[in-house]
Amino acid sequence: MTLRISRRSMLKAAGAATGAVGIGIGTGVAASPATATATAAGTSFAHPGMLHTRADLDRMAAKVKAGAAPYTAGFAKLTANRHSQSTWRPNPQATVARGGDGPQNYGILYNDIHAAYQNALRWKVTGDTAHADTARDICNAWSGKLKGIAGGSEVVLLAGIYGYQFANAGELMRGYPGFDMARFQDMMVTHFYPMNHHFLNRETNCWGHYWANWDLCSMASLMAIGILCDDRAKFNETVDYFHNGAGNGSLAKAIPYVYDDVGLAQWQESGRDQAHSMMGIGLMGTICEMAWNQGVDLYGADDSKFRKACEYVARYNLGHDVPYTTYTWRNGPHCVETKQTIISEGARGQWRPVWERVYSHYANRRGMAMPNTGDMVARMGPEGGGGDYGGNSGGFDELGFGTLAFTRDKATPSGSAPTPAAKSGSPGPSAQGGRSDGDLAATGSSDLPLWTAASGAAALAGGLLLLRRRRAAATPSDTAE
Repeated sequence: MTLRISRRSMLKAAGAATGAVGIGIGTGVAASPATATATAAGTSFAHPGMLHTRADLDRMAAKVKAGAAPYTAGFAKLTANRHSQSTWRPNPQATVARGGDGPQNYGILYNDIHAAYQNALRWKVTGDTAHADTARDICNAWSGKLKGIAGGSEVVLLAGIYGYQFANAGELMRGYPGFDMARFQDMMVTHFYPMNHHFLNRETNCWGHYWANWDLCSMASLMAIGILCDDRAKFNETVDYFHNGAGNGSLAKAIPYVYDDVGLAQWQESGRDQAHSMMGIGLMGTICEMAWNQGVDLYGADDSKFRKACEYVARYNLGHDVPYTTYTWRNGPHCVETKQTIISEGARGQWRPVWERVYSHYANRRGMAMPNTGDMVARMGPEGGGGDYGGNSGGFDELGFGTLAFTRDKATPSGSAPTPAAKSGSPGPSAQGGRSDGDLAATGSSDLPLWTAASGAAALAGGLLLLRRRRAAATPSDTAE
């Protein structure tokens, strides 16, 4: 189970620094997840219902039209991004690869996905159909040409990160004239879902081998595809894994140590580097937001444990001390025990657009204290999106634009806790069931066979999706997410 640790009993100076940013422990203001169309397994989902609901989109449009801050600054970030221009033209590929020895053309995919999402969002805010046409044409071009995804172990990241992002773009285009929804859904189920599902059900002796974000991106894609396709089983699989999964994307393992006396919780990748820690905050936030918009409260699981992890990562990246417990895991095909004895300063203070969403949920929807996350939001300024944070893959890990999309007024206090509209899946013991026995972490090295471009039923029949250990040379960790 998760270890809950008193800082005073274990750590010397960590977390003791004082400064402008305090460590806050808040009490919750009641709020309810968005009312979903679905109230029971087998019924349809609320649409749009991934990162943005109809109410969210209406709020954005109304606030921008009224010239309200900070929405106008967030919208200016969107309109300034080259990916949001209606002149964008797609470049679909028959096969997309990440990792392995072949051509690495996955950048073409993520650039087009972000252009589709940004144009779709811009259309929803302004009503300008030129942007809707561009988003539609990007989605249709890819669903009409893509035949498979390929690569080494990092194809897991391709299928996960770009799977959830593309599904979100498609969700915004639902019902738009000329958008081939059925073909788009088929593309997502045929080429992205199998990798998501099989990674989360992999065969390996070292479940702790892969870092949390490998699981989390697969979970985000699986959930998004479930919503896109009105497939309750896929959605439920993600919810169940969040609570009970064997890998590091489950709540108990992604956040292995809780310091209740200071309201913080240690993120699984804290000893690795801060860029990946922030990436994990973004991915878990994405999963929680999509679930919330379908009536399932993952944000509040295990005493809002994720809130404490957000505060932990934000606080450290603002330059303050935090508690840290030595992190031990079994690594590689031979399950070699490995330790991280100190928190990493790698990429400390890097900007990533992951904070507005979690701050708005906990501070504004729920009325909970988020002093460190709030300070991070204030220091970053309006959040941009893909293309605003560098040209490599890390700059496209988040769809972004949280200032525009997730800023909301504070909820009115009430006396009851939030009640999900639908309890999907088998949540189990509120994420308390994960072990803290040292088999907790993951690496970027590969124990996966090469992923063939022949994704789909033929690959399944041939056993190409089974994730068995191999004793090949590991992919260098600095090339992996």
